[in-house]
Amino acid sequence: MRWIRAAGRGLLVLVVVLTGYVSSGASAKEPAGDGRGPLTLATAGDLTGYLGPLLEGWNRAHPDERVTLVELPDSADETRAQMITDLRRGEAGRFDVLNIDVSWTSEFAAAGWIRPLPRDRFPLDTFLRPVVDTATYDDKLYAVPYVTNAGLLLYRTDILAKEGVAPPRTWAELESTAKKLAPKYGLDGYAGQFLPYEGLTVNAAEAVYSAGGSILGDEGERVTVDSRAAREGVGFLARGVREGWIPREALTYKEEESKQAFQDGRLLFLRNWPYAYVAASAPGSRVAGSVGAVPLPGPDGPGTSVLGGSNLAVATHARHPDTAARLIAYLTSEPVQRQVLTRGALPPVRAALYEDPELIRRFPYLPTLRESVLAAAPRPKSPHYDQVSLVVQAVVHDAMTGRQTTEAAVRRLAGELAAVSAR
Repeated sequence: MRWIRAAGRGLLVLVVVLTGYVSSGASAKEPAGDGRGPLTLATAGDLTGYLGPLLEGWNRAHPDERVTLVELPDSADETRAQMITDLRRGEAGRFDVLNIDVSWTSEFAAAGWIRPLPRDRFPLDTFLRPVVDTATYDDKLYAVPYVTNAGLLLYRTDILAKEGVAPPRTWAELESTAKKLAPKYGLDGYAGQFLPYEGLTVNAAEAVYSAGGSILGDEGERVTVDSRAAREGVGFLARGVREGWIPREALTYKEEESKQAFQDGRLLFLRNWPYAYVAASAPGSRVAGSVGAVPLPGPDGPGTSVLGGSNLAVATHARHPDTAARLIAYLTSEPVQRQVLTRGALPPVRAALYEDPELIRRFPYLPTLRESVLAAAPRPKSPHYDQVSLVVQAVVHDAMTGRQTTEAAVRRLAGELAAVSAR
């Protein structure tokens, strides 16, 4: 789940039990009793320390329904592996409810590890609209959004202001400014997360989406990536490395490395999650006071970000359903969501918080993040998402390093994704 943290270094992956109900499509056996009792909640690591106080508040108010926090490894792959191992144990598993990376919803649902949830049990109409789509599979709700995220373009306000240049809204403007201004100030032009890992899948998907394309359709059953838009998107990234306005060093960047490069004053532009804005603006940063943020650019205007974040899902064999449902309602309530932002620096799912004047004063990027989330799209949905992501990473990295032409890379991507979808 580092990717959710990919979405910031602090996005949590919880595991809580939600079993007080079974919708008509669920196959799990309804637990005995009134569905109330203690729960286990697992997380990939609460790096900001905000979650403990929230759960202490719940535990004080519900002494017979205490939540035990289990912290899983920091690595997304290791966290996912431990969750799957536990879920495969069925009723012997210790995790009750899972707050999973948004990209895992389809995989976990298709495998039968999590159960469908009744939409009317949760205030979905108060959430930012696109986040709910990350929690669905096969037209059913399989999780409840907990935190969200969208990529932003961070830029040096001091340099652009000095040169009288507006923040880029298009790829052409980004390329031109990165080529002309970055060398003038001894900086690299533009970077994202280009090491072959989940971050590159996100960056590649954003490029394809921004050009008007897609990667998969019909819940992963149809491959749609062999398109002009995909060639334009992958070509944009490959061209940047070839022409030098994307430094070759960026091919080794994950979230933290790219954030540090910007924070240290080595980059003019950076694609990253909002947490990087907070870090770069904090005391001690070499660019504090000179950081701006706008939506990601696209070919002809603002582009499309990939949605990040985490969703609370219910293990098929979860215990104490009523408690689990009420805990999830608590974690997604507006007062708690406010603390998710103010204590954890994580983007909430409640739409009203993005228009709160007090919060905007503290977190100036909120209006831009709201705009980006509303225009964002989920990563490709597939019951084989982990394999889909590995294919995208490998192929796009080969295109960016010049091992393959963009045309050949997109053809290869389509073929390898077709093989994955056929499994």
